[in-house]
Amino acid sequence: MQKKRFYYLIALQYLGFRFHGWQEQPNVLTVEKMLKRTLKYVFEEKWFKVIAAGRTDAKVSANQTFVELFVEEELEMLGFLDLLNENLPQDIRALEISETDRNFNIIQHPKEKEYVYLFTFGEKPHPFSAPFMAHIFENLDIELMQHGAKLFEGKHDFRSYCFRPTENTQTEGEIECCEIVENTLFTANFFPSKSYLLRVRGKGFKRHQIRLMMGALIDLGKGKIDLAFLKKTLRPENEIVLEHIAKASGLILNYVQLD
Repeated sequence: MQKKRFYYLIALQYLGFRFHGWQEQPNVLTVEKMLKRTLKYVFEEKWFKVIAAGRTDAKVSANQTFVELFVEEELEMLGFLDLLNENLPQDIRALEISETDRNFNIIQHPKEKEYVYLFTFGEKPHPFSAPFMAHIFENLDIELMQHGAKLFEGKHDFRSYCFRPTENTQTEGEIECCEIVENTLFTANFFPSKSYLLRVRGKGFKRHQIRLMMGALIDLGKGKIDLAFLKKTLRPENEIVLEHIAKASGLILNYVQLD
């Protein structure tokens, strides 16, 4: 007889700076590994399973994302959330929990993701800024970068912005919003007086896609490339391979919206 299962969604946030990404891997510290280790302790070795809404790379943070939790005993949700947070490391926090059912599939369920990439340029900022934003020593033409960011909006073939694509890689996609604005979203007294963020929103992204986009925009701001070249990278017939992957620590998964 098959055991009855209960299904929950947990909203999480974490600082990715000390982690080697989300996915559990041998011999390295990951967010998934720490979450599973904590759940194993909280559930006292009872069976459970977790599936994430998506994976982040090393040093990438998440302001809000989801995991689906499968258990064989019904949870008292508020008490469980408190217990989970008491035992999670300080750089991972469970925000909320809700019940779902067996028909819900977090991988296949329609979702929208918003990423932001924090950066500053010029004078070197306080070292405490390092986990949150990238620093570029050279001056950047922010206005030109803002024009460049808008070129990514809409439906394009993003082959140039896929990390090591194969013949089977689906490179076409749609970006609903891509803009560079002054950063007022995340603040701290040790941040530089002015910083910026790239905001990108869409249904899904390939590995390193946003960091490759940010790398191209940084090169644009430095004057290494122009808008015409940026337009060429969005035409698959040009087969342009981009190699500038912006630093991971500036990238934050800002939210995941489940439809």
